[in-house]
Amino acid sequence: MNSKKILVVDDNDLILKMLSVKLKANGYEVDGSTAVSSVRNDPPDLILLDMYFPPDVAHGGGVPWDGFLIINWLKRMDEAVGIPFIVISGGDEENLKPRALAAGASAYFRKPIDQEGLVRTIRRTLGELEDDPVF
Repeated sequence: MNSKKILVVDDNDLILKMLSVKLKANGYEVDGSTAVSSVRNDPPDLILLDMYFPPDVAHGGGVPWDGFLIINWLKRMDEAVGIPFIVISGGDEENLKPRALAAGASAYFRKPIDQEGLVRTIRRTLGELEDDPVF
């Protein structure tokens, strides 16, 4: 089976583990990391991106990264052109969701994550699933 690779960018180990287990069970290869730089070496088919990250205290602190900085950085990388991304966040949905979609996100999911809905959205985004049937 030729599985598609998903990069999960989140600083929460519990979220990384939960998403990794769920996505692997659905046939995806998962790279759980806070290192978006891995896109240069091994571009994924899709990126799941959190919106908030703490300052990098181990490297002198500084300004905390947020998902919008990462999105802008990815848009400037040739290796990331055309890679869809889905935003996952526990932040203020009313503010973040419209900004994330305007920045090019395929979808926005609020934490705690609807895992089944996320998998359906990933499949649809990767062209593996047609639109959900109307009931």
